[in-house]
Amino acid sequence: MEVRLRPVREEDLDVFETERATPELRGELQWYGHRSSHGLRQEFAENGFLGADSGRLTIDVDGDTAGWVVWWMTAWGPDSTCWCWAMGICVFSGFRRKGIGTLAQRQLVDYLFAHTRAERIQSFTDIANYGEQRALEKIGFEREGILRRAQWRDGDWHDQILYSVLRP
Repeated sequence: MEVRLRPVREEDLDVFETERATPELRGELQWYGHRSSHGLRQEFAENGFLGADSGRLTIDVDGDTAGWVVWWMTAWGPDSTCWCWAMGICVFSGFRRKGIGTLAQRQLVDYLFAHTRAERIQSFTDIANYGEQRALEKIGFEREGILRRAQWRDGDWHDQILYSVLRP
C-alpha cells in the first residue's frame, strides 16, 4: 500500500462532496450537518487549495482518493511573526483504521517543516477520538491540554485535545 499526498485535482472534488454528504460516511466525530460545497469549489478555482496561509492536499492510496489533509495559519499574539500551522485530516470511510491517517499526517508535518519557516504545528481532536490521539502521538505530537467545550457538534459542546510538534 502506497500512501502519498498530492495536490487536489478537480475530479477529487466530487469524491470530497460525496464523503461529506452523510454522517455515516463522514463519521460521528466529523459530522457538522449538511454544508454547501460552493466554498470548496470556489477555493479550488481560485488557488487549487495551495494558498499562502492555508492549503489542502489529497491523500492518495494506490491511485484512489482516500481523504485529505488541511493546514491553516493561526496566530498566538498581535505580531505577525508569532504564527504556527494548525492541521487537520479527513480519511474516507473505506480507508479508516489502516494506518493511512498516521502516514498522511507524518508526510504533511515533514512537508510543512521542509517548505515553510514554521516552528510549531498544532492539531486538535475530539476527546473521544482515541485513534487520532494515537496517530498524533506516533508521529511525535505532544498532548498540551484540553480545550473545554471548544466544538459544537450534533447538538452539544465537545471537549477537544490540543497537540503540537516543534521543528526538530
